[in-house]
Amino acid sequence: MMGVPSRSPLSVAVVGGSLGGLTAALVLRDAGCRVTVYERAPAALSGFGAGIVVQEATVRYLVERLGTALEDISVPSRALQYLGPDGSVTFERPSPYRFTAWNTVYRALIGALGDEVVRFGHAFVGLDQDPGGVDVRFANGTSTRVDLLVCADGVASTARRRLLPGVEPVYSGYVGWRGTVTESLLSPATFATLGDAITYGLVEHSHVVAYQIPGVGGGLAEGERLVNFVWYRNVGEGPELDELMTDRDGLPRPLSLHPGIVQERYVAAIRRTAQEVLPPPLAEMVVRTPQPFVQSIVDVASPRMAFGRVAIIGDAAFTARPHAAAGTAKAAENGWSLAHHVADAGGDVAAALAAWEPSQLELGAALVARARDVGERSQFRGTWVPGDPDLRFGLHGPGR
Repeated sequence: MMGVPSRSPLSVAVVGGSLGGLTAALVLRDAGCRVTVYERAPAALSGFGAGIVVQEATVRYLVERLGTALEDISVPSRALQYLGPDGSVTFERPSPYRFTAWNTVYRALIGALGDEVVRFGHAFVGLDQDPGGVDVRFANGTSTRVDLLVCADGVASTARRRLLPGVEPVYSGYVGWRGTVTESLLSPATFATLGDAITYGLVEHSHVVAYQIPGVGGGLAEGERLVNFVWYRNVGEGPELDELMTDRDGLPRPLSLHPGIVQERYVAAIRRTAQEVLPPPLAEMVVRTPQPFVQSIVDVASPRMAFGRVAIIGDAAFTARPHAAAGTAKAAENGWSLAHHVADAGGDVAAALAAWEPSQLELGAALVARARDVGERSQFRGTWVPGDPDLRFGLHGPGR
């Protein structure tokens, strides 16, 4: 990749300091840009231990630029399996997947970028642009002027609302109950079933998936690792959903409820329901999870990603349901492709973004459509079949 000429490095502001924003910042910096990341949170982020399926794009920077070995940041799975109602294995095949934790990847990326590049406590509120640059404003009263603004501010993106008013998250009809439990807290029988595998449980109009990830602090030793799960449950839009997505203090949280703020009655109910309907090993996993949390499953599909000198990437542009396990990979791929086009454009930011946009729009739209179809099979149509190759994870298609 050619770099931006060092005599006049492009100034870049990246709004949003999650995995997609950090990856974009790193590859743009490597391409010769002068990059600053602005994150609304007051301090370093936490992914609450949530798991990530290792896709090539997600860890590409760690592997290619930092020389990180996958064995040092992820957990392999020997088998992909489905459990029947009694907990016995009803379907099994070899698994090609490795799994890591959001926190593990985040620490590695932000460590590579350096603390001096990230400005915490900067909530993006607005922008203006002209042929010479972009003025970016933050809620704390500060502002900056840059050559390129990259907006990676997530599913609730302020940037998208400014640039594409009316493009909002569309609720899928179901939520994802999520959680992690230290594997040492599971009974030997349950650990023997769930360890070293990606495990599915299918119940009527619902499914749960579980797999091991590195522990808190990245620990990979037996007993330190976590078992991560997502259990998809249909919840009607309106009062039923609104009540669930209200935290213990009575504040509405329409997109996610973090660990520790889910109303206790819902935590108790999900544990009871797990014991009633899930295969015993998966039920035990849910019951022994200290602080399960909830994510509203939504779709976002933007008709544009490039706006002169402004780009929106990751979930800000396209939010896909988790079933293809490619959301973080898509965000990273947006950043890699953007850096390539910026480097090749010789300083012409608008031309770079215009050349970058078509392939990324296509990638995002295809992923959203495929993930939607997979979710509908389980939650509504009842056509999820174990072993169906269309259910394989992948950014560019099933298994790709």
